[in-house]
This record gives sequence, C-alpha cells and structure tokens, in this order.
Amino acid sequence: MAAASKGQTFIVMGVSGVGKSTLAQALARALKAQYLEADDLHPKSNIDRMAQGLPLTDEMRIPWLQALRSAISEHHHHHPDKDLVATCSALKRQYRDLLKTNNPQTTFLHLTAPKDVILHRMAKRQDHFMPASLLSSQFAALEPLTKDEDHLLIDATLPPKDIMKRVLFLLSRSHHLN
Repeated sequence: MAAASKGQTFIVMGVSGVGKSTLAQALARALKAQYLEADDLHPKSNIDRMAQGLPLTDEMRIPWLQALRSAISEHHHHHPDKDLVATCSALKRQYRDLLKTNNPQTTFLHLTAPKDVILHRMAKRQDHFMPASLLSSQFAALEPLTKDEDHLLIDATLPPKDIMKRVLFLLSRSHHLN
C-alpha cells in the first residue's frame, strides 16, 4: 500500500452507531497511524447524561472537543511524521472548525447511512453508553459538510471491508495518500 503524506489527521465522523470506531481502527492499521477514540475523552458527567438518553448541550461538548483538539495537537507535536486517525461525531461546523484549529492538515471522513440502518446496528451493540433514543437528536444536530471543508463522504451501508477499500481509494485519488 502507498505510504501516507505524514503528519495528517483523519477524523472519522458521523452520528452514533454509523461505524466510526470500526473504520478508524482499520484505517489506522492500514496507514500505520496513531488511533484516538474521542469518546474516551468525555468527562464522566457527559457519559452519564447520554446514558440517561439526554443529548449533550454545546456547553458540554465544547470542553470535550477542546480536549480532543489538544490531544491531536500534542500527537503531532511529539510525532510530526506520524498520521493520526480519530473518531468524533463532529456534527456541527463549529465543532469541526474548532478541531481544525492548530491542526490544519485535517480531513473529515463522513460516514453516512439511513437512520433505520443505524438503529438496526445499534440494537445489536453491547456495552455502549449511547442509547438509540439519542439518534434523532444527533441527526437533527448534524450540519452537512461544505465544499470548503476537506472531507470525503463514505457510504456506511457497505460491508466494512468494502468501506475500507473505498476510503483508501478516495484518499489516494484526492492525493491525501502518495
């Protein structure tokens, strides 16, 4: 496989249950990149709130996003030649802009799927704090990416192996991979 242009950040984004962690982990392995799960950076208060079926407010999300941005910046400071693959819902433009601050080489990989497909997947998940009841609030908050945001749209209804092939193809075609 082709080597990546080093020092990039790939953020696998989308609503809960769309397959962010699966793709991000596989992509990190393929690129020999560092993997970062943004959910691990949530304070316990955020996890508890979501587990109760209550959506987070912007005031609750911003410190979490700032922690993720700091973790990305710290990674690139200590490992300037190593790519980073992170997961983050990144539903709103302001969240994505915040994540890109100090991290200009950031590409968003937006996994998309119809709500019914995601609900079916979420029903089969074990040991995850995000209840399916919050999915509607996530779809309501989602602001589609615009042309001036470096991103790729990925069909999450494909089998994981096909998603991975498609992502690598799109990244190579868009010169994110050399």
